[in-house]
Amino acid sequence: MMSASKNNLKKIAVTLLFVVVLNFAGHFAFQRFDLTADKRYTLSETSLKIVSEVKEPLYIDVFLEGEFPGEFKKLQTETQQLLEEFKAENPNIIFQFVNPMEDEEQQDATIQSFLERGLTPVNVTVNDKGQQTQEVVFPWAVATCGDRVVKVPLLKNMMGASTAEKVISSVQHLEYAFANAINTVAKAKQKKVIILNGNGELEDRYIANFITAVRENYYIGPFTLDSVAKSPNETLKYLKKYDLAIIAKPTEAFSDEEKQVLDQFIINGGKTLWLVDQVNMEMDSLYNETGTNLAFPRDLGLNDMFFKYGVRIRPDLIFDLQNTPIALATGEQGSATQYTQYPWFYSPMVYPTTNNPIVSNLDGIKFDFASPIELLGNDIKKTVLLQSSKVSRLVGTPSQVSLEVVSLRPEPKEFAGKGNYPVAVLLEGQFHSMYENRVLPFKDNTFKNLGKANKMIVVSDGDIIKNQLDKNGAPLELGYDKWTNNLYANKEFMMNCVNYLLDDNGLINIRSKEVDLPILDKQKVYDNYTYSQVVTVAVPIVILLLFGVAFTFLRKRKYSK
Repeated sequence: MMSASKNNLKKIAVTLLFVVVLNFAGHFAFQRFDLTADKRYTLSETSLKIVSEVKEPLYIDVFLEGEFPGEFKKLQTETQQLLEEFKAENPNIIFQFVNPMEDEEQQDATIQSFLERGLTPVNVTVNDKGQQTQEVVFPWAVATCGDRVVKVPLLKNMMGASTAEKVISSVQHLEYAFANAINTVAKAKQKKVIILNGNGELEDRYIANFITAVRENYYIGPFTLDSVAKSPNETLKYLKKYDLAIIAKPTEAFSDEEKQVLDQFIINGGKTLWLVDQVNMEMDSLYNETGTNLAFPRDLGLNDMFFKYGVRIRPDLIFDLQNTPIALATGEQGSATQYTQYPWFYSPMVYPTTNNPIVSNLDGIKFDFASPIELLGNDIKKTVLLQSSKVSRLVGTPSQVSLEVVSLRPEPKEFAGKGNYPVAVLLEGQFHSMYENRVLPFKDNTFKNLGKANKMIVVSDGDIIKNQLDKNGAPLELGYDKWTNNLYANKEFMMNCVNYLLDDNGLINIRSKEVDLPILDKQKVYDNYTYSQVVTVAVPIVILLLFGVAFTFLRKRKYSK
């Protein structure tokens, strides 16, 4: 008996020693294990680098707290677990979940306050066995570091998608959203972006929302090429100080001197984002007595430049059955006027079909009077980012465009063997100067024929960056159509283009991360509600009771002898 007691004491001592050693080792060697099949909680090297550079307290307030459906509970759980991974890597990251609707007496004031900050709430329906209630959810977080604050959207907009599908897409976006926010508030701006002026580009008010978004991460300002006529070398020297030039829907031709300045900016490593309308056609020009207007080619003088870089924007219009609607007035004028939505075949709705991080996990993007981009043979790597649907065809110009098109009902067979026209292309490689082996428009002692490794993006629609204005002339969210109340992914696409062209730490690559979240079949649960309750609640309790009874019985039987 004494021997057995000593043996038990020895086992207890060994166990305690093992626990002490394990805890002591854990104090110096911290390790977390991700046992999920898709490694959703394993942070990328880019995220780890960004988090490691946070040197002062960074606070994240998450407003996903309160009563809401299971889908949002899933988003809440995934957000919390991801933030725990960030905090585990750097204790300077401090987060909390806040219920903004906790004070019922202040709910209206709270909602108004959030709206003024651009944190738009979502109305969701909570359905419990046929009983439906409406709840307000704020799928947002706010990251603060010092005096720098940035909003973090947690729920992605996806037209026509269920809440569950939106949540899955949003979970895939979480790491990128928080890593980008942390990078924004914790790191000082470095890269500089310019918006080119001087050739009839879009006015600032039509790109104001885009400029505001870019300003969170980069320095941004206007730059005019008017000075090229008098001092091209000085203009080029000044332009070389910038990292990215955005050319947003020019309407006036570029001179040879201006093209040489832009060409040498590219050859010397400057990134460019070209948003070019090759056809002269505007939606507003159709709102006249006849409802028609002539679409004709627009000569910007850029054809030889693009040709040298490896692309050609054809002066045709894309007519696509997969399109975005327009709202037209019907009925009598005055108070009886009603607006009806019609399919507008000249406004392709483009869904990404590649896994490139620029377009990965994006919703539909709205184009207006887009033209096809032809890929030419040279040493430059070309990646088609966006293309029209397989049920699209080309309309040559000059041609008449009429609002009567909305009454057409084309058959898909009319588009056989056509479609899939590129409308956004990424070019990467060492660009050759368009003035290689040619007489220069102006003398440049620093002229180079071959540039360093570089990249540019060419989009065959200038309106992709254009935001609408409200009745007071204030800019609306880029991608929002006030006439149809639809929100497209134009802003996210444009920001991804900027981030990709300027990204030097691989942040954009996080977007390609895939997360596999199983969706609960609600109808099946409702059909078997009682059975589900028994399996998930009653059965575990019964098993514990049986285990407890059996364990007690065996102990009594063993020690009663």
